[in-house]
Amino acid sequence: MIRNYFKIALRNLWKHKAFSIINITGLSIGITACFFIFMYVSFELSYDNFHTKADRIYRLVTDIKTPTETINTGVTAWPFAPNIKNDFPEVESFVRISGSSLLVRHGDIKFQEEKSAFADSTFFKVFDFKLLKGDPKTALSAPASVVFTESTAKKYFGNANPIGQTVLVTGDAVPAIVTGLMKDMPENSQIKADMLVSMSSLTQKFNKGLDNQWGNFGATSYLLLKPGANPKTLEAKFPGFIENHNGKERKASQMFYTFFLEPMTSVYLHSKRDGSGASGSITNVYVFGIVAVFILLIACINFVNLTTARSVERAKEVGIRKVVGAEKGQLARQFIGESVVLCLIAFILTILFSVLLLPLFNQLAGKIISPGIFSNWYYVLILLVTSVVIGLVAGIYPALVLSSFKPVVVLKGRFSGGNKGNLLRKTLVISQFTISIALIIGTIIVYTQMDFMQNRDLGFSKDQMLILDTNGDPAADALKQAIATLPGVKSTANSSSIPGGGNPGAYSEIENKKGDLQIANLDLYFVDYDYVNQFKIKMVAGRAFSREFGTDTAQAMLLNEAAIKMFGYSSPQQAIGRRFRQWGREGKIVGVMKDFHFRSLQENIKPLSMRIELKQLGLISVKVSSQNLTATIAAIENKWKVLIPNRPFSYYFLDEFFDRQYRTEQRFGKLFFNFAVLAILISCLGLLGLASYSTLQRTREIGIRKVLGATVPGIVNMLSKDFLILVVLSFVIATPVSWFFMHKWLQDFAYRIDISWWIFALAGILAIVIALATISFQAIKAAMSNPVKSLRSE
Repeated sequence: MIRNYFKIALRNLWKHKAFSIINITGLSIGITACFFIFMYVSFELSYDNFHTKADRIYRLVTDIKTPTETINTGVTAWPFAPNIKNDFPEVESFVRISGSSLLVRHGDIKFQEEKSAFADSTFFKVFDFKLLKGDPKTALSAPASVVFTESTAKKYFGNANPIGQTVLVTGDAVPAIVTGLMKDMPENSQIKADMLVSMSSLTQKFNKGLDNQWGNFGATSYLLLKPGANPKTLEAKFPGFIENHNGKERKASQMFYTFFLEPMTSVYLHSKRDGSGASGSITNVYVFGIVAVFILLIACINFVNLTTARSVERAKEVGIRKVVGAEKGQLARQFIGESVVLCLIAFILTILFSVLLLPLFNQLAGKIISPGIFSNWYYVLILLVTSVVIGLVAGIYPALVLSSFKPVVVLKGRFSGGNKGNLLRKTLVISQFTISIALIIGTIIVYTQMDFMQNRDLGFSKDQMLILDTNGDPAADALKQAIATLPGVKSTANSSSIPGGGNPGAYSEIENKKGDLQIANLDLYFVDYDYVNQFKIKMVAGRAFSREFGTDTAQAMLLNEAAIKMFGYSSPQQAIGRRFRQWGREGKIVGVMKDFHFRSLQENIKPLSMRIELKQLGLISVKVSSQNLTATIAAIENKWKVLIPNRPFSYYFLDEFFDRQYRTEQRFGKLFFNFAVLAILISCLGLLGLASYSTLQRTREIGIRKVLGATVPGIVNMLSKDFLILVVLSFVIATPVSWFFMHKWLQDFAYRIDISWWIFALAGILAIVIALATISFQAIKAAMSNPVKSLRSE
């Protein structure tokens, strides 16, 4: 019996090739897109779950309250974690991590390891990063101990055993011993490092006394709680802990700390604090999950629509089968079997699509979601089960409809398909195009927001700006002066920070409008005299730093507009001449800068201070001419090699560097666009199939109309009108729904576009054009046909 069903199914699919191709293609595209989204969402949700103790690992985060603001940060002061471990028995262990960029040399081989990190000796106890060689208990214990990942070790030692080898670390060429070799960190880890250095190297060699600096926030701290320990109960004890260890200093500085524990597995997707390492977006995960459901829904709607549309064609078959004794259940099983067979063929095609497109998908996602669909056997199983389930679920309604036909009615030729079937198909088409139009609107809004962020006036100049990163080399100032004389170089400046990069926060006391010194934590840039002019930062009051004022090196500060507002000034001019204290320096505010975006447009502009520092400023900003750029860079490199021979030449362009902040949003936009295109394509395939069958059913009507004088445009209009009405209704439904969800999505951006009417108008026009283009091919073909043949066929 099953074999017979299978034969009949294949015979029907072969007989109606166009129907089969449209259905199989739509299903395979839908399942492939859904599968890719499933892999992406699963990967995003899997971050840090590979740690066996992940359910007991918590990140220690801090809220710092000052008289002017509350700062929510993901880092803690250096002494917090070790003292918490000592004071609370429910804490089994702790580990602190501090990201860094370190120069590493071995013989003539040298690299600036941008993904370096200092870590406590307990690193391999708390986390499950695999140590291939070395002792996990002692690898990071002694000062000047380093652990390399496999790929990093190969750069210096090839295939030789790195354990026990000596490398020189930092610009001071500190000898360090390789004590461990670990497997490259997994892609789904928020902690990213190519090289680990023992924390004792930092606290005992490079920055002695760091473990006693309760006001120095720079450590990302993790606590491993004992089994059964309650994190909320532990959190409740933190206020007393802070009071015991740091109460007097805290009150004197008017900076009050509150600690919280974040589950490690929620940090990547849910935390909005800094210090998180890699970070994702739970909103994007939800969006893609919804898109996956929509795409699968559209594919299933196509199947139901096209199958029920053929009901007239298969009515006589059902009638004859019932006359010769077939029961309703048998017919239903046959039609469901056909549906499953079709989906199994789509499954095979899905495997092929997945194999071919997975590398491209990994590239769009910006990470290796999966090396291949056969790398995990359950991927293939998931695809198979999904295909069978779709075949069963999507085939139930058409099977029930077809198997319920009355043989007397259909064999007398009185069967027309029924109004209920037409109503259902129209409803499903509206559903399809509502989803498609909503995705079109979403795509336009996402790309418009990305364009807005990348082209908005940031308040500073970033074009043709080459950045040299000397990592604080003492020869940086000499290099700047040497570069300034080169052809193709327009101007230069030194600084500790650039827009889009990191910068420290400084405990500051600024005279407010009342004349009192008010405490605040200000973002701080150390710059030279040329920085403000180099970046064309506008001054709204006072002056920029100047060599004409000898006191500027120690007693002058610039603030931005956001900072002076925080201290109560109603106009920039009121802040000029006011006192400041910051990091051991005292002086006067000499100028107020117009606010500029020194961080992503996802954030509001924060209070910023600038001070002169002429020594060991690691970044050199070089304004270059667009002509002979290659020769200019080569000349700069030659100067570098002469003055900083021990460091690899390192440069990048500021505009590209600044736009890196939007990589996550750019990738989201590209993925969203591609999945939206697939959804629209599947909808169009369904519309094409329905248009074909609608035209086929109206063959006689078209012939009669042509004989009576109907024109080709008139017939095309007749065949297209009903479908276009459905598309317009879809647009009416999709508009408010998409506005609501995209408005919520935009709230994550501090600076965002307004959702304008033209976005919806463009989406509606695109939907109508796409639908018309899909329908018109079949409509024109029918309208151009010979009416004599049409009537003869009837």
